[in-house]
Amino acid sequence: MLFGGYSGQAYSPAGDKGRYVLPPLFRKAVKESSDSRTLCLTKHDRWNCLVGFGLSRKLEFEAQLDREEEMAFKFQRDFDRETRSSQLYGFAELPFDDSGRFVMPDYLRGLADIENGLFFQGSGRFFSVWNPAELMRMGDDWAAAKAACQALVAEAEAKAKRK
Repeated sequence: MLFGGYSGQAYSPAGDKGRYVLPPLFRKAVKESSDSRTLCLTKHDRWNCLVGFGLSRKLEFEAQLDREEEMAFKFQRDFDRETRSSQLYGFAELPFDDSGRFVMPDYLRGLADIENGLFFQGSGRFFSVWNPAELMRMGDDWAAAKAACQALVAEAEAKAKRK
């Protein structure tokens, strides 16, 4: 089966000792993209969130660098290929178990102000991983994601209270 990209939304409350769970929808897509249980995470270059993807995305990076360099030249903007390359290739490779559990390093949690839980938003070639409070600070373009996040967080909180 061909990898179809990342779509949908999910919420995962924080576990103990920096452990989180990659939700089933995203876990399946990462496995398909990586041919393994390896989650790649890095800081988004403009938003206060993390970007997640599978290992196959590395194959796209050189073409992405070429496009960005061409666009910078076309619009007479500065472009530092080495810096941008470091940003793209500087991701963390995190193993996860069959249940999707993984440990997120403290430095990644700090880069995106991650606290209690993670909201996952599919974005095609990658997915974004948000602290729900950070997502709520985004503009109106994010209305659908915000609504989904609020509903999923409320559902998780209600489920936790029933336990």
